[in-house]
Amino acid sequence: MIKTLAALSLVGQLVHPAATTITVTTATQLSAELSAAKPGDTIALADGDYSGAFVATKPGTASAPITLTGSAKAVLHDPLFNPGDTDCPSGQTGYGLWLQGASYWNIKGISVTNSKKGIVLDGATHVTIDGVSVHDIGYEGVHFRKSSAYGVIKNSTVYNTGKEEPGYGEGVYLGSANSNWECYGTGGGESPDAGNYIQVLDNKIGPGVAAEGIDIKEGTHDGLISGNTLDGTGEKNQNSGDSTIDVKGDEYTITGNKVTHPYLDGFQVHNVWENAGCGTTFSKNTFTLTNASGYGINATNQSDCVSQKKPNVIGASNTSTGGKGVSKTPVTPGT
Repeated sequence: MIKTLAALSLVGQLVHPAATTITVTTATQLSAELSAAKPGDTIALADGDYSGAFVATKPGTASAPITLTGSAKAVLHDPLFNPGDTDCPSGQTGYGLWLQGASYWNIKGISVTNSKKGIVLDGATHVTIDGVSVHDIGYEGVHFRKSSAYGVIKNSTVYNTGKEEPGYGEGVYLGSANSNWECYGTGGGESPDAGNYIQVLDNKIGPGVAAEGIDIKEGTHDGLISGNTLDGTGEKNQNSGDSTIDVKGDEYTITGNKVTHPYLDGFQVHNVWENAGCGTTFSKNTFTLTNASGYGINATNQSDCVSQKKPNVIGASNTSTGGKGVSKTPVTPGT
């Protein structure tokens, strides 16, 4: 019996080899390792230019995530940049890094540039993006899409996005617009893209982000936006992109962010789908406004939020210089 168990153990080890660190130096190697990665593996990128379609599809686990790491001089880009592509329902090309169902990954330190979109997550939960640089991108920089919940992006820089389509050049994008739920929503497209519980922490976003620095879509909820520095210089005011953070989701905590030079308002809050856009708390954010008509926080259409007893709370701890002031609606003392 002991010998049998030992043999079974050995077979198990052969079928499921131990987690390893793999050093990658070429684009061909990188594509192969992204396809072959297993829980606990670390893919270490040497400095250099990596040109190709880089798609991760294998998930890690909570106890053994998969890590892709390198310095800012390890640069990914996808040369298959085709302006005629559409993301819905086809045309998934030109993404600098695409995590497709690749949950429990850590992305550390690398750069993504010169691609249609920067880093796109589809159905990839519990992904942490830490210390990356995403810049010079045709559309959005980083997109948590198709219910990529429990994600984190922190200590990262995103700038020069929307170079091809300014109206779709968000810096960090959470969820999907209701018009795209047919492709990226739940319940056969009848329900929201459930990109919930996402944290955007201590990033530098802008300048040169043509749309919103952070766009929080309707149907998402319970995220944390904290400690970010957002420079709105270069916002183009296309496709309603006239604020540095747009909030259409519910029950977010948005605190301790610094916003300068938004096109109009620092933050805007909208109700664009059913009763979404309610229950968010804003505190300790600072705004430097250059548009005389702008507010630090402009919460529109708040009657639905009040009626369902989920008001947005704009704390008196928020401060603003320039424009029309910190908030279009009354602030709440003690918050």
